[in-house]
Amino acid sequence: MRTAVLSWTVVAITLVSASAFGQDATQQPGIVKTEFVYETAPFPQCHASTIVECSDGLIAAWFGGKHEKSPDVGIWLARHDGQTWSAPVEVVTGRQDDGTRHPCWNPVLFQSQGGPVLLFYKVGPSPSRWWGMVTMSRDGGKTWSPSRRLEDGFLGPIKNKPIPLPGGEVLCGSSTEHDGWRVHFEIVSDRGRKWQRIGPVDRQREFGAIQPTLLRYADGRIQALCRSQQGRIVEVWSDDGGRTWGKMTATLLPNPNSGIDGVTLSDGRQLLVYNHTVRGGPSPRGREMLNVALSPDGKLWNAALVLENEPGEFSYPAVIQTADGLVHTTYTWQRQRVRHVVVDPTRLLLREMPEGKWPE
Repeated sequence: MRTAVLSWTVVAITLVSASAFGQDATQQPGIVKTEFVYETAPFPQCHASTIVECSDGLIAAWFGGKHEKSPDVGIWLARHDGQTWSAPVEVVTGRQDDGTRHPCWNPVLFQSQGGPVLLFYKVGPSPSRWWGMVTMSRDGGKTWSPSRRLEDGFLGPIKNKPIPLPGGEVLCGSSTEHDGWRVHFEIVSDRGRKWQRIGPVDRQREFGAIQPTLLRYADGRIQALCRSQQGRIVEVWSDDGGRTWGKMTATLLPNPNSGIDGVTLSDGRQLLVYNHTVRGGPSPRGREMLNVALSPDGKLWNAALVLENEPGEFSYPAVIQTADGLVHTTYTWQRQRVRHVVVDPTRLLLREMPEGKWPE
């Protein structure tokens, strides 16, 4: 099902020189709109946003509460009708049948083919002890079904959106943290009634990696790019629709132990949103600069945008391409709000990154 094209007011942008990479995000070629999903909210902190396009517009979700790991943290949601975002609404909590409450984590929105919008999320005291949950909406995010817990051994997509496979199957990038950081994959079929787990894929344990983002190629290959503890984004490839995976290796792109997300564009290029920084910068975790890069093949990456570059935390991006060709990304802004940036990928100014170094 092809979703309705959103109506966005494109602001005038003048092409500027390569020095745009050091300027305010709104002055860079390709930026269409920059805004906050909300200005005020009944919770002080937020993190781990997700975004999806449905027939009624956009839906964004994130977890919010006193602070990460606080029992009051729930999943909050806002809808965009093409003009403005609705006020944040808490749609699920971690409250249990006995009255106890656990924090919620890492929501992931997914528009199923010809079906409802799915909202996957995690509940539990920590990432090493959480479990997978899912709820669904058949009216564009206005109302949601009672949540159900996934089968034991399955967590669903751990941070980033799944991708559809031929025959109605869906491939989820997932990971665990209870026995070191390990990446695995889950294939969902039969309208969510059958689940298959594949991996962990890094059997040699060369990397501590989690949170894969999935990119597709015209020849049928799938690339998973992952957050790691080794200072680099790591990758692993599949030639058979995600059922088997090759050796996990490090890319040239840095990773300060922070979440990433990517999307395969309609023209076949790959777009990645990530922190092109390393530990030891102004931010203790290296999350002060947030970047956009493009690649024709998943190997050679070109610098495109600097979305943020100042002290603080700008992290955990989510990115999609909507039916009108525009790219939408949401991300954590200082743990206080969720920022939404709209990009026209046909107008981006690209620069080479020799040996993975961001151009000055």
